[in-house]
Amino acid sequence: MLTSDNRKIAPALPLDPSDLTIGDLLDALAGHKDKPLVFHYDGRPVKPGYHVTEVKAGQFSALDCGANPEAWTEIFVQLWDVDEGGPVHMPAGKFAAIIRKVADHVALDPSAKLTFEVSDGVRPMELHKASRPSLVGGAVEVELSPRPASCKPRDRWLEEQRLAGAPCCSPAGGKACCS
Repeated sequence: MLTSDNRKIAPALPLDPSDLTIGDLLDALAGHKDKPLVFHYDGRPVKPGYHVTEVKAGQFSALDCGANPEAWTEIFVQLWDVDEGGPVHMPAGKFAAIIRKVADHVALDPSAKLTFEVSDGVRPMELHKASRPSLVGGAVEVELSPRPASCKPRDRWLEEQRLAGAPCCSPAGGKACCS
């Protein structure tokens, strides 16, 4: 891909295998529409009255710390962790219906990076990535963990090393052993 001034955009990093896309999440929820959907973060579940207050889709262009142009799509689901919706967590089917309704008005790439913005209305919003849902005691649970910053040039180099299958200091890696 090229920028408007014909500079090549750095190859996109593959999603972390532990990361979830909106498509992955909706597929996992499809057979469990009546089960409560419980998100966990900071070592605890969201309150039963949590709300999905916003769903945003963005296409981003950036320059990373190595001066490489970057481009990616990302979907943000904002969770308001309050206890105002009743004694039970939102059913998985209701969550999926909210996302489908958004998709009627906003283009949602099912393979886009998925980020959850979580706040209780008092603490600042925190960014989280989601793990694969699991069934626990009759509920669908999704663990949210903080989304850390990263250095994309370093991440690309590490991915190249992983794909090459050789440590940087091995003879197969073409470099002398590290001291």
